[in-house]
Amino acid sequence: MTFDRIDLKILDLLQRDATMPVAQISDQVGLSQTPCWKRIQRHKEAGTIRARVALLDPDAFGLNLTAFIMVEAMERTREWRAEFLSVVATLDAVRDVYRLAGSHDFLLRVVVPDTAAFDALLEDLTARARIRSVNSLFALERVAVRPQLPLSTIVLGR
Repeated sequence: MTFDRIDLKILDLLQRDATMPVAQISDQVGLSQTPCWKRIQRHKEAGTIRARVALLDPDAFGLNLTAFIMVEAMERTREWRAEFLSVVATLDAVRDVYRLAGSHDFLLRVVVPDTAAFDALLEDLTARARIRSVNSLFALERVAVRPQLPLSTIVLGR
């Protein structure tokens, strides 16, 4: 799908506040409401807009520990990857999963209440998935979280 300057402005506004009314978006991008609404619908249908969500504060729920688990695969096959990802999909504390290049094969970001919960999660993961090694890192402080994509870096007309 191709984007123009107006599309990027609309999408940037929505990713910063998905509750913004179409009237306000249309004012900010210089379109009338109907064409603005149609562009938003087109992006929903195309999958550019995957979901509209509320970002919650983990501390408000006692989810005070963010950790990163680097996993080295037991073997580098499609079957192992599918098996591993099926186990990870059952672990609710796992928030992000990245496949990596380098010495580790996957990076998991997990959010749990405390170290005891982390220990239980790691024990469950290593008991159920065939893993060569894991390396864990604990976040001491959440300094910046930027869930929005950097749309200002997109070069139009490529």
